[in-house]
Amino acid sequence: MTSTTRITVPVSDVGAQISPRLFGTFVEHMGRCVYDGIYEPGHPEADERGFRRDVLALVRELGATVVRYPGGNFVSGYRWEDGVGPRENRPVRLDAAWHSTESNQVGLHEFSEWAADAGLEVMEAVNLGTRGVAEAADLLEYTNHPSGTALSQQRIDNGRAEPFGIRLWCLGNEMDGPWQIGHKTADEYGRLAAETARMMRFIDPEIELVAAGSSNHEMPTFGEWERTVLRHTAGLVDHISVHAYYEEAPGDPASFLASGVGLSRYLDDVAKIIEDVRAEFNIEKPIGISVDEWNVWNQTRWNEVDKPRAFTGDWPVAPRLIEDDYTVTDAVVVGSLLITLLKHAEHVSMANLAQLVNVIAPIRTEPGGPAWRQTTFFPFQLTAAAARGNVIALDVQSPRITTARFGEVDAVDAVATIDGDDVALFFVHRSLDEATTVTVAVPSRLDGLEALVISTPDGADRHAVNGADRQPVGPASLPIAVEIDDAGISHLTLTLPPLAWARVTARLAA
Repeated sequence: MTSTTRITVPVSDVGAQISPRLFGTFVEHMGRCVYDGIYEPGHPEADERGFRRDVLALVRELGATVVRYPGGNFVSGYRWEDGVGPRENRPVRLDAAWHSTESNQVGLHEFSEWAADAGLEVMEAVNLGTRGVAEAADLLEYTNHPSGTALSQQRIDNGRAEPFGIRLWCLGNEMDGPWQIGHKTADEYGRLAAETARMMRFIDPEIELVAAGSSNHEMPTFGEWERTVLRHTAGLVDHISVHAYYEEAPGDPASFLASGVGLSRYLDDVAKIIEDVRAEFNIEKPIGISVDEWNVWNQTRWNEVDKPRAFTGDWPVAPRLIEDDYTVTDAVVVGSLLITLLKHAEHVSMANLAQLVNVIAPIRTEPGGPAWRQTTFFPFQLTAAAARGNVIALDVQSPRITTARFGEVDAVDAVATIDGDDVALFFVHRSLDEATTVTVAVPSRLDGLEALVISTPDGADRHAVNGADRQPVGPASLPIAVEIDDAGISHLTLTLPPLAWARVTARLAA
């Protein structure tokens, strides 16, 4: 069977501007993200600093713009001083967050240089778990103050004459979570975040600050946490964070494929809280939503199987933690979440796919071996490459599908972007058992039409994955027809297979 979907693209009715920071990523000192991930001295592809050239090439290809560092749960027990100065003098520490041993061979200097090579803006997190105002202020002074003080001179002595100039700073991580080192109540964290923000702004008024919001939409403190934290920090912070992970529950792929609906409701709830607090305190300055951790992650397997095994016995260096093998289904969901983020560009100021390499990541590596693209690499890369300018909200008339978690949802979700004459359309088809013929009306003649799709490879099932020696999943050309009527309206026709994500790009003709 084949259903029918109709979409209208009102190219003159543009919406919010898209922040380039929407396509951020995340590197945490966790598992093999740093060590045996981006950094592996002795690898055939390692440069003179120990960073893998093959991984760097894939990171550049991915097209990310921002990178959050160094955590994550890791940061809540981290001493930033351990990662600066001569490597031979750096202490080896236990990382209680991930039951690992941290060598500190990669720290602020090494990572910032690598991020610059990768074209990534660093988003630095400060430890508000075991540390506080003074340590955050010291890190900022070391990082951004030009010269003439003990800390800035220490940076210069460590080989960095110019300031790092880091503008984005996270005030802790997931402080609402009982699993977090230094977990706090909303009042405790809000007060600490406010005092830290004030001190950091005294040192560098140009920085942007992100307050820690809820760890997920289902937290029992969600909503009240945001209101309390923002009441303490409103006027001091520029963004508040959202963390959102999604997984397929047994026997319920329909709800998993509708994860974008859940993220949309989450973002709407946070946006409403922000506006309420801004009105309460008469704050004119906008407060953005920083979705600084989002992805597909099989948390059930992690909590029930992998974590109990990983957190017993020795304290290994760079153990294999949450290295999910991503499927076609996962890639389609990641693509749908990107559509949701674009549709909420008015409120979402930043977003970071968590993480970048090996740990629930679009890029995987083997020690001494290859690096490759997971299935989720492609929707991110294709969206980051084409989603520019402003969002266009579309009129979508789609069949409906029933989900256990979100009720009835559209089988097709879509969004468009426009940047000058460049137009990009993004679609997700959530049905598992039928194709849909999509007709798209664009009130303009079009040039340079191209359509790409990610769907189940021929002869495979929806659980197909990419591996070190075989990568069956990737973008494929999608046939697309165009007819132009007497009014100059282009009518595009394409057929989306079951379980598919697609991108169409074109230019508006004169």
